[in-house]
Amino acid sequence: MYVEQLGDGDPEVAVVGGIHGDEPCGVHAVETLLEASPTVERSVAFVIANEAAIERGQRYVDTDLNRSFPGSPDGSREERLAARLVAEIGDCTTLALHSTRSYGGMFALVDTIDDLARSVCPRLPIDAVIETDGSNEGRIFDGIPATIEVECGYQGSEQAADNAVVLTRAFLQAVGVLPAESRTEPRDVPVYELGEPIPKAMGEVYEVYADNFEEVGAGEAFAATDGDPLVADEPFHPVLLSPDGYEDVFGYTAERTGTLRSGD
Repeated sequence: MYVEQLGDGDPEVAVVGGIHGDEPCGVHAVETLLEASPTVERSVAFVIANEAAIERGQRYVDTDLNRSFPGSPDGSREERLAARLVAEIGDCTTLALHSTRSYGGMFALVDTIDDLARSVCPRLPIDAVIETDGSNEGRIFDGIPATIEVECGYQGSEQAADNAVVLTRAFLQAVGVLPAESRTEPRDVPVYELGEPIPKAMGEVYEVYADNFEEVGAGEAFAATDGDPLVADEPFHPVLLSPDGYEDVFGYTAERTGTLRSGD
């Protein structure tokens, strides 16, 4: 784990890239901001998390780091790393940078819609906010609760790398690390509550027919395994839906629950 700080005193804010070793956009953003070395108004730690996985170009070495929080000093490699991350930045307001195989745009994931989400997310150039509400035990929220995760675009793409830099600057502006005069104007952002995973049957050819965040109607086919369609029992909004993003699920269901207003 690599950590470098800008500003004096204990860090109050953190930016984390490289939680997954096959998602280079966050590493690019951390390195870009450190190279620029902007003047900061609050101390901020920049972290490249899973260096061994990054070197191998793999999601993880032993276990998924983003399913290993709060970690354990006696656990697997990633569980030990999670514990070190919590000790290093557990009290920080944190941005965690990711990319995905399912969506080319940008969106955020939060544990719950709290004051941090309300104040920061409308100032990020994102398409949506996903409230996970305790889903996916072991995510970074279990060890570093004041975290906003962002998906920056397609995994390994130049656009995701560029997006990660833009998102990081917008986050640092929103939390007062970068000067107030550079902060972006807030905008309305739709909110979705994460639901159940969509199981993927064993097969050879996987297809998806629906678009992420666009409602799938009851009775509508939205994916298929070897030509055998999956049909929605009831309406839902797909999130992280893709043919090959996960081994055993197509993605997740979600429900549109409201909007984070720019004036909140």
